[in-house]
Amino acid sequence: MNIFNNLSLSRNSIIIRTSWLGIIANVLMATVKIVIGFLTSSIAIISEGVNNATDSLTAIIALIGTKLANKHPDKNHPFGYKRIEYLTGFIIAIIIIFTGYQMLCISIKLAFNPATLSISYISIIVITVSAVIKFALGTYTVKVGKKVNSIALEAVGIDGKNDSFISIITIVSVLFFLVFNISIDAYAGIIISVLIIKSGFNVLKSTISELLGRPGQKELVDKIYKEICNTKEIINATDMMLHNYGPDTWSGSVNVELDHAKTVEEVYKVIHKLQIRIKEKYKVVMVFGIYAVAHDHKDVKNIKQDINLFVSKNKNIKSIHAIYLEPKTNKIYCDFVVEYNLKEPKKLKEDFLQYMAQKYPNNEIELTIETEFV
Repeated sequence: MNIFNNLSLSRNSIIIRTSWLGIIANVLMATVKIVIGFLTSSIAIISEGVNNATDSLTAIIALIGTKLANKHPDKNHPFGYKRIEYLTGFIIAIIIIFTGYQMLCISIKLAFNPATLSISYISIIVITVSAVIKFALGTYTVKVGKKVNSIALEAVGIDGKNDSFISIITIVSVLFFLVFNISIDAYAGIIISVLIIKSGFNVLKSTISELLGRPGQKELVDKIYKEICNTKEIINATDMMLHNYGPDTWSGSVNVELDHAKTVEEVYKVIHKLQIRIKEKYKVVMVFGIYAVAHDHKDVKNIKQDINLFVSKNKNIKSIHAIYLEPKTNKIYCDFVVEYNLKEPKKLKEDFLQYMAQKYPNNEIELTIETEFV
């Protein structure tokens, strides 16, 4: 049985249900607007209706993406197809950017060649009601998307809210014209289109970051670290890596410090129980690396104190771990976790080796310098 078969059915059903809600709402609004538009000979209302019809496209894309993402893992994709959700978000982001770009071009042309506004009161009412519905639906969709960690659903909601802003600007421009006889339609359109393009790029940036590989979710990381460190046999845990294969599909690795006197059987029991517990509680398949340490050994305590003294004078060092004194060779092992902005790790290593050579001239020092992965 594949370890990633345990999919979140409730999450998938929520995404599908919300996508269908968006499709149905937009199709109904499109139908009503187009019918009213033809009955009243209002181009504005017909345009709004066509816009609603195209809006349903993003919800359809999200729906299809969710269906494809839940395909069963196979030989070519043993971790499943959950990353398709990120591709879905990418496509919707492009649609948002393109919509903003089109509106920007139209608004700039209107700024140089103003057109006479012509709109009926029934058009204002229809567009106002539509804007309220779009905003409410978009806000709800964004909220659900964040709740279930769906970039695609958030993008659909953002697209819906953007459309409501366009409608609101249309209404405000018309009212402003009726009151002051001044057209601000084009300039308001330029501002809104820039905001729409910006929102599209934000979604695009988020999806690209997920595809490139971002650090694991901090809340999830902290919970797993706490789970590991609360196990009495574990002295310390570090070097965690989490690999994301979709919004709710994770695998990872972590190094743990265990007493060097423990047998392989004792270590196996501890690690195996932890693996099962983490898989059941957090849906993360975790692989463990082991550091053997003699934390209660007198010489190791002295070594740790000396290393801590060096660390206290180097602000770029975040933490230390895996301090070990090899009994037969007296070789000292140590790992530093450093800041990403450390420019000269080689110099740090040279300074440390020189420092330790003065303290322990008869010992060979093995230092590993690394950054945090999550």
